[in-house]
Order: sequence, then structure tokens, then C-alpha cells
Amino acid sequence: VRRFLDLLCKSDKNSNYPFSTEEYRAYFRHSLWMVPGVKEAKALSALLKAHPAFGSGAFNIVNVAGSGDEEIDSNDALDAVRHAFGSNPDETYSITISCGRLTTGVTVPEWTAVFMLAGTFSTSASSYLQTIFRVQSPANINGKVKERCFVFDFAPDRTLKMVAEAGRLSTKTGNTSNDRKIMGEFLNYCPVIAVEGSNMRQYNVDSMLQQLKKAYTDRVVRNGFDDKNLYNDNLLKLDDIELADFEALKKIVGASKQTEKVKDIDINRQGFTDEEYEQLQAIEAKPKKERTPEEIAFLEEKKKKRDNAQKAMSILRGVSIRIPLLIYGAEVPADKEITVDNFVDLVDDSSWNEFMPAGVTKETYKKFSKYYEQDVFVAAGRQIRNMALAADELSPDERVKKIADQFAMFKNPDKETVLTPWRVVNMHMSDCLGGYCFYNEDFTETIEEPRFVDRGKVTQETFANINAQILEINSKTGLYPLYVVYSIYRKRCETVNAHELTIEKQYQLWQKTVEDNIFVICKTPMAKAITRRTLLGYRKGKLNAHAFDDLIMQLKEKPDQFKEKVLRGSFWKKECNEMKFDAVVGNPPYQLDVGIKKENYGLPIYNDFVVQSIKLAPKYLSMITPSRWFTGGRGLEEYRRKMLNDKHIKKLVDFVDSKVCFPGVDVAGGVSYFIWDECYNDKCEFISIFNNKKSSMFLDLNKYSIFTRYNEALCIIDKVKEKSKR
Repeated sequence: VRRFLDLLCKSDKNSNYPFSTEEYRAYFRHSLWMVPGVKEAKALSALLKAHPAFGSGAFNIVNVAGSGDEEIDSNDALDAVRHAFGSNPDETYSITISCGRLTTGVTVPEWTAVFMLAGTFSTSASSYLQTIFRVQSPANINGKVKERCFVFDFAPDRTLKMVAEAGRLSTKTGNTSNDRKIMGEFLNYCPVIAVEGSNMRQYNVDSMLQQLKKAYTDRVVRNGFDDKNLYNDNLLKLDDIELADFEALKKIVGASKQTEKVKDIDINRQGFTDEEYEQLQAIEAKPKKERTPEEIAFLEEKKKKRDNAQKAMSILRGVSIRIPLLIYGAEVPADKEITVDNFVDLVDDSSWNEFMPAGVTKETYKKFSKYYEQDVFVAAGRQIRNMALAADELSPDERVKKIADQFAMFKNPDKETVLTPWRVVNMHMSDCLGGYCFYNEDFTETIEEPRFVDRGKVTQETFANINAQILEINSKTGLYPLYVVYSIYRKRCETVNAHELTIEKQYQLWQKTVEDNIFVICKTPMAKAITRRTLLGYRKGKLNAHAFDDLIMQLKEKPDQFKEKVLRGSFWKKECNEMKFDAVVGNPPYQLDVGIKKENYGLPIYNDFVVQSIKLAPKYLSMITPSRWFTGGRGLEEYRRKMLNDKHIKKLVDFVDSKVCFPGVDVAGGVSYFIWDECYNDKCEFISIFNNKKSSMFLDLNKYSIFTRYNEALCIIDKVKEKSKR
């Protein structure tokens, strides 16, 4: 916020910001600043008073939000504002801070600008317009007539939405002539000027209507491309051949509904011409009894088009929701556009096969790419990368939160492509190894300051150890490495005096941690690129990461070669002969598609990752996997026997319902995470979580030929076994 205030008044010959020149300051002597709430108003008031340009009496700061600042009696907010103007408003300067007060029913002629600093999607057009027109009141101050007034809004999508709603525009593609007329009248009455850097341009009717379509890019991004606005009206013109193509695609990816219904302006004209749309509106406005047979047939035809489009979108969703993560990791310059057409060429074949549904080739994507709306696709891709780029400007603490927020927008495609949510990474790691956790103790919400979880010896040897070497054996998003790096980075910060921890110094320590403490194995180059983006953003730096040509084959067919390679110091470009990992962590791939379209039918492979990780001889191993290895499961007999007889398993936490960890993904038999400790040789702490109930007990895993996840049943099994002996 301080940087924002600095920018508003920065003296620059190329700057157009409202307090950057004496001329501008004189015109914007008195302004209204709208903020989200009372606390924000109080904080902004304090910052303004302490700011070198706005403070020290240069501007009279009036906070009329809530009860205002303690030193201001704002029982009568309008009197407080007029007092700030003084007897000669043409010689004084003031800023009024509000979160709603004085925006209706009052006239303040001295105001010449309103700053909309409360970003929200819930703002109604009526309240927005009531607020901005507070500054429109005519004024004649000492012979000077107010001829212009300004609204500064820093959320362009909201501005566009307000304009559309205020004019009651249909905001469809292929707008009616009436829409154009309404927009022309509005822009003549209230011109809209866009400012980007030092460039300014005024919107005309054509550019404004085009921009309205882009205004919902944020919705597309926040919904993880699970949004109807991503598609164009080609979906409403499907012929029989194209419908057959979608049916074929459905057999590959299935069909699914949009996870969240978004109530907003519909920017798709449903593929109708202006005449068709107007005809449709006229018919629907008629009572059903008065509709002619021709009109009824017309409605049925259009309904059929809509239904076909809806079905097609539900099929394309299986492809679309996988695109954002690939755009996020794309190794292209930040200023290069990613389009519907060039997107496919930015992903190597092995990465495409890992992230896209089995059977959806690049040729398949190209065949269906014509249904994506190019402008929205490009703008959404740009926003995804800009979010990651903007996070690089923050401190490491804040950057971690922003990256985690961005990953929360990405969807979980299926159980073969499970993306571990940041919440689960925190739950898993803090429960097994400790470290800095970004969630409260019941993991229902994030907390402002990460809390340190101490698990004793394991924490001291891993996340509280600046010399620890941690391996993530199957990184896909980089969130496990992010947790690891942050925890060790915080320990490294303790070695430096607090006053020396500038942003630059913090990133030096962060880079040191990335270089020395985290090692990453990926299945594909794209997974490696995504992990790099998560850990380093667009900054340069060394990352210890390798993408194997065929990781699954290496583990299954050449385990000894894999072990030798990973433990070789030169493989990681380290001076040591042999690596010694303090811990191996992560979420391995669960199963391979064997070409049988049957629910939960696939070849389990997570067991190979666990077995191979133990062979790397770490001090600790902690992974989250399906629970079927101890509850049943095809092809897991040998693995089950070994694990149940392994007394190094110190803790096993079982989630009977996998959706507790992975919302929207049904992993049959549930999921569980465990910690394996090379120095531990005792009973396992088995924790079962079912229907929000948690039960815990210590037991020998190899004691029972029948393994039950319901601890209450153990006494029954023991009694049956005792009876059978008799």
C-alpha cells in the first residue's frame, strides 16, 4: 500500500497518476477514497498521515468509516469533511476515507475525484454509480467552475461490469444495434479511459463492447478453466458429424458438470444472430397459450442447440481443466502470448501424456480447439502467468501464500492426475515431519503467521536443519518442495540479524535453501518446469531437479540403476561421491491406465515408489498413497506383506473417505500417509479418520491376517482369534 501511495504522487514527466504534478494536485485538492471496511479505513488513514507527500498537514485526512479515527469526532461525517475543507477550499487539500458513509443523500461539490479502492465482485451497479456520482455535483469555488470529475478504479473488470449493468446491456457476442446505441450514450455521458503504464487511451463503443467480453477472464482463471465463458458459440452450431466427434471424445474423457455455478453477466449470445435473439426474446415474453406452432418449433430448435452445447462443454471440461497448470509452467517469455493454437506446441509429448487424459493426443486437442474463445483463452493465460510473476515481487513469506492461492484455482482432474492441495501438503508434512504449517490446528483455514510444528528428533534432523537434504521423488506441482524449502529457509533466517533481512537478503537465503536442501525427481520436463516456477518463479537460480525419460519403467525394470543414479553426487552436480538423504517425501502416482474402462481399475504403481524410496536409505520416508495396500487391492500382496512386517513405520494416518484430502476425486478404499523411521522399531501409531471422527491406537501391523481400519473392531477380532484357539 505504501508503494501504491508513492506511485500516486511520483514526479515523472511520463506519469499520468493523479498526484504526480502540481497541476494534478491542484485539481484533485479534495477527493473521496472508498475502501472495503472500517479496519482498512483506519489503516489507510494512518499510512496517509505518515506519508511524506500526503502527511504532515499537506492533506487533511478525514476518516468517516465506522467511528473514524480516535482523534476525530465523526458523529456528523459531513461536518467533519467540511471542516477539513476550511473556509477557502481552493487553498486546502483533503482526502475523505469511507467504506459507505457519505455515498448517498449528500452533496459535496468540492470533491473532484473518487478512488475506488474496494475490490469486490459483489458491488451492485446502483451503489457503484451512486458513489461515483458524488463527485459530479456542480461547483463554483472562488469563481472557478468545476467542469470535470474523475473516477479512478483499479479493477477494470468491475468497471466494465458496472457499465454493462448500468446500461442494461445484453453483453453478448454479436450485440444488437440497441446495445451499441446505449453504450454510445453512456460513453458520451461518462467517458472511460484506460491507463497502462504511462499510456492512456479512451474507449469507443467498439473497443468497450469487445472489452466486456474479456472482463470475465478473471472468472475463467479462478474457476480453473471450468467455466462456460472459455468457449465460443461454435458449440451452438454443431452438426451431426461434430456431435459424433464429441460422443467419441466422451468415451475417452467422460462427461462432468461444472463444479461451481457462477451467477454473472452471460457474455455469450448463445450463437444467435441479432434477429434470432430478438425473436427469441419476443417469443419467450409471450404467454405459452399465445405462441404459434411456428414459434414453438423455433423455441424447441434453439433449446436443442443449447442442450447440445451444454453436453459438449461437459465433455470438453475434462481437457480444459488441465490447461491452466500447463500454462503456469510453460517455459516461454513472460511477454509472449499463449494462444489456443500455439499452446499445444509448448508442451513436449511426454508431458502432454502425463497431464492430459489417456487417449487425448495433441491431434485430438487440435480437432476440438476451434471451440475455445481465443480472446478469453489468451487473456486467461496471460493472467495466470502474471499472477506468478507478480508473486516474485513479494517477500518469500507472502510469495508462498500467493502461489498456494494460485494453485487453489487449479482443478483435480482424476485419481491418475491427483494434484495434492496445499492444505493436504501442510497436514501431511506437519503431522509426520513437523516444520512451518500455514493452517490452523484443525486445518479448516489458513493463518496469517505460519506456526512451527515440532515433532522432536525428526523435525530437528529435517526441517529445522539447514544442512538437511530432502528428496521429493515425484514432483508435479512443487508444493511439497515449497513446504520443505520454506521450513528450512525460516531456520536459515535465524542465522541472520533481523535488521539485515531485507527482501534481497531473504531471497539470497531462499535461493541458498533451494540449492542446498531440496532435490526433485519428476516424470516429465513440464512437471520439472512447473516445480521450478513454484520454487523460483521467473527468477534465475539453480534447482536440483531431474526429469526422467520414463520414470515408471526405471523404477519397475531398472531399480538398481535408478538407485545408483539418484545416490550419485555427480548426478546432482554435487562434490560428494554419494548422496545421503535425510528424508524422502511426496505423493507418488497411484496407478497406470491399462486400457480397461472400469471404475478404479488400473495397475498400482505407488508401491514401487515406496519400495524404491526405502532402498535409497533415507533417515525418514513419508508419503501419501491409497489405503488399498492394507485393505485389499489387486497386485499388492507382496507389498502388503512387506509393509505390515516393517516395524520402521512409526505412524499411519488413514482417511477412509479420500475426498477429505482430495475433493472431487474418489480414490477407492481411501488414502493414507505414513512416516517410516530407520531408527524406529516398535508398534505403529494407527490413526483412523472417518465421518470427522478420529480414533488412535498403537498396534503391531503384522499381528492380524485381517486388517481393519476401524479400531473399535480390533477387540472383536482378538476375541474371535482367542475362540479359534480353543
